[in-house]
Amino acid sequence: MGEDSQACGSLTADKRGGRERGGRGPRVFAPGDLKLLILDLIAAQPCHGYDLIRQIESLFDGNYSPSPGVIYPTLTFLEESELILGDAAAGKKRYALTDIGRAWLAEQAVALDGARQRIDVSKRALRGHDRPAEIHEAVHNLRHAMHMHHGRWTPEEIARVRDLLNSTAKAIADGAHSRIEEPQ
Repeated sequence: MGEDSQACGSLTADKRGGRERGGRGPRVFAPGDLKLLILDLIAAQPCHGYDLIRQIESLFDGNYSPSPGVIYPTLTFLEESELILGDAAAGKKRYALTDIGRAWLAEQAVALDGARQRIDVSKRALRGHDRPAEIHEAVHNLRHAMHMHHGRWTPEEIARVRDLLNSTAKAIADGAHSRIEEPQ
C-alpha cells in the first residue's frame, strides 16, 4: 500500500457533547469543531476524504463515523476557503494543507484545544450508551424532574438541589464505598 492509501495523521491530544437531534443521535461536534479536526488531521498527513472518515471513526473507537454527506461538503468549503488543496490523482482527491491553511490552523491553536476537549466529552457520551438500563432510567428521571421544576426555583430550592446534585456526583465519582452527604 502506498502513502496515498494510508489513513491521515492522528489527533495527538485529548478529544469532546451531545444533545439529541430528531432521531439522528447525539450531536458529536460543536459548530466549527469538525472543520478544525479535519484541518488538524490533514496537517498531520495529507489524505483522501474516505481516510478522514476512517480516522475520525477510529478517534471515536468506532462509536461514531461521519457520513460522506458531512465530510465532503466540509472539504469543499475548506478548499474554496483556500485552507486546503485537493489533488485528484488516480481519480481520488487527496487533500493537503495550503500555507494559508497552515497559518490559519496555527492561529486557531486555542480553538483547536477547545475542540479536542469537546470531542473527548462527545466520545465519552457515545461510550455512555454502554451504561446499564437502570442508570439510563435514573438519569432520565432526574432530567424529567429538573424539567418539571422549571420556573419555580426559590433561592433555598436552588441551594438544596445544587448541594444534592453535587453530593451525588461526588459519591458517583468516588466509587462504590462512598456515601451521599445529606444537604445541610
